[in-house]
Amino acid sequence: MTFIAKTPTPPYYAVIFTSIRSKNEQGYAEMSANILELVSLQPGFLGVESAREDLGITVSYWTDIDSIKTWKANLDHKDAQRLGHEQWYESFKVRISKVERDYGV
Repeated sequence: MTFIAKTPTPPYYAVIFTSIRSKNEQGYAEMSANILELVSLQPGFLGVESAREDLGITVSYWTDIDSIKTWKANLDHKDAQRLGHEQWYESFKVRISKVERDYGV
C-alpha cells in the first residue's frame, strides 16, 4: 500500500533512515512487518513513509525527541537494529530533523 502520512500542523520531527540492503533477505520481511506494527503503537508516533529501489528511504514522524529516544531504546527495535547491522544492510544512515513547515495537496 502506498500512502502519504497524515501529519499534524508543525512542528514535529522526522527520522530519516536511508539504506542499502545486503543480499541477505532471511527474516527481513517478517521483522519489518513486526516492527511496523509495533511502532504504530508507540506514544508520539505520527506515521511513516517508505520507498525502495537500490536506495531505501524510510521517514517516520514523531511528536517529540523523547518519543524518538524511547523508540530507539525499545528492546524489539534494538533486536531489529542489531540484525540490520549484522545481516540486512550494507550501509545506512539515520538523520533526525525538526519539521517546521509542510504543505501539499
